[in-house]
Amino acid sequence: MSYLEIYNKWLTHEFFDEKTREELAALSGDENEIKERFYKTLEFGTAGLRGIIGAGTNRMNIYTVRKATQGFANYILKQEPGDSELGVAISFDCRRMSREFAREAALVFCANDIKAYIFEDLRPTPELSFAVRKLNLIAGVMITASHNPREYNGYKAYWSDGSQIPFPRDEEIIKEVEAVPDFWDIKTMPLDEAESAGLYNVIGPDIDEAYMDCVKAQRVHPDISGRDELRVVYTPLNGAGNIPVRRALSDCGYENVFVVSEQELPDPDFTTVGYPNPEDPKAFALAMKLAAAKDADLIIGTDPDADRLGVAVKDPTGEYIVLSGNMIGTLLTEYILRERSGKNELPENGAVISTIVSTKLTKEIAENYGVAYFDVLTGFKHICGKVRELERQSSHEFILGFEESNGFLSGPYCRDKDAVSATLLVCEAAAFYKHRGLTLYGALIEMYEKYGYYKETGDSVVMPGADGIAKMTEMMEGLRANPAKIINGKKVTRLSDFMTQKIKDYELDVFYNTGLPVSDVLLYTLSDESWFCVRPSGTEPKVKIYYGVKGETFEDAIEKAEKLRQAVRPLVADSD
Repeated sequence: MSYLEIYNKWLTHEFFDEKTREELAALSGDENEIKERFYKTLEFGTAGLRGIIGAGTNRMNIYTVRKATQGFANYILKQEPGDSELGVAISFDCRRMSREFAREAALVFCANDIKAYIFEDLRPTPELSFAVRKLNLIAGVMITASHNPREYNGYKAYWSDGSQIPFPRDEEIIKEVEAVPDFWDIKTMPLDEAESAGLYNVIGPDIDEAYMDCVKAQRVHPDISGRDELRVVYTPLNGAGNIPVRRALSDCGYENVFVVSEQELPDPDFTTVGYPNPEDPKAFALAMKLAAAKDADLIIGTDPDADRLGVAVKDPTGEYIVLSGNMIGTLLTEYILRERSGKNELPENGAVISTIVSTKLTKEIAENYGVAYFDVLTGFKHICGKVRELERQSSHEFILGFEESNGFLSGPYCRDKDAVSATLLVCEAAAFYKHRGLTLYGALIEMYEKYGYYKETGDSVVMPGADGIAKMTEMMEGLRANPAKIINGKKVTRLSDFMTQKIKDYELDVFYNTGLPVSDVLLYTLSDESWFCVRPSGTEPKVKIYYGVKGETFEDAIEKAEKLRQAVRPLVADSD
């Protein structure tokens, strides 16, 4: 069936609600928009759904959410629940339609005789992960588009260990979703019937309390001096972090916390921020004004579903600068390992986990404290998958994991990045260093003086539209067919192709196995140990490029990183 035929069916079939049909009728004559909405069905990928909200098969709406849920339910019903209850925890953030999508998903599960446990109001993604584990359920669903622009929403699927669906379950679920024949064949049921049958259940404050206890248990020095003196500006960016982050800080003695009032309450339009990503310095514009007025020591920002954390600190001139995810992650790694070591609380078999596109400094810090370091593929589910593997093998005790895109997790109480506990740890570190007469920026320089000045940066090539996937595939095929040998005047010494799972060592003229799952990623290591990595995004229509260098000073590292970026950029298609 052509996209125009599908469009006309949605436009005229009484199964689709009147609001949907009115929205589609307004598109009459706009063939490009109609094609974009109907040339495919919004794909349930390895991370679930993510797309622009609107009517159409390639949009986030109640019908695509129901279809994804029916496929997920079909998969669940084919599994042996083991020790888990045949139930699914469901949470949602502040975005448009999040509450409605969460309820629609719950009612599809209920109609398939799978109990739904839905939070009464918006909660952070990490608390959803925690709830799956705490309630001993077989799966979970989080309705969120994380830090994407206001037009988007999404659907993250979790398995019984609280982690996003691992391989090969993810591909098996994708097949089940794709096998759902028609939107009108999907099972659902009225809310009152689901409640009467005991299938629709609301999660109350007990889970909040248990989650908060675990968050507070991640502290290294619970009675750290200087908590009452530390001045913190916090912005939840109108998302789910407002209540849990402020409670965690208050419970732990941080008295001088100032909240950006314009970004305190939920706002699905993100009116004052636009792009609610705490990696983006522009998201801190209002927070920086408040910080200057309050003479704050640091600024904390969490994204709409409170799994990512951003931090800004004063530099030597008194200006606030936004730290990268790598800076935050290595500051936390150094602080936690050093302080736990000093208290003789480091496990003999401790482990730190990060990703192949994150800073190489993490490994050096871990080795300095005698802690094992593990690299995994990009994406926090791979970090949590490694945690699961280490636990199953009883080989290592997980201490900390982080990725460069501002995701951090300390301890195994949940299986996703957690900006609530990360906020508490960053504030603890800031109080610790302030007591020593250092800012967090000063602690960063102290760390670089100890290990070397590492610098990472990133780039992206946007490839939107119906032919975006084909363009990304063509670009990656070209890089593989004609592998670069010299970049930025340096020889390529190793090329890691995670699609073939092979590492080519050009110096020894041998191949090694990556030891990691298949993924469409190329990682180049140069003769001066600088590196860059190219990979298509799994959630957005873009190819991402990562760069990393090590310098003698900040200035040296920045210059090296920019030279590397300028040399690599011509290898890929221009984003304009």
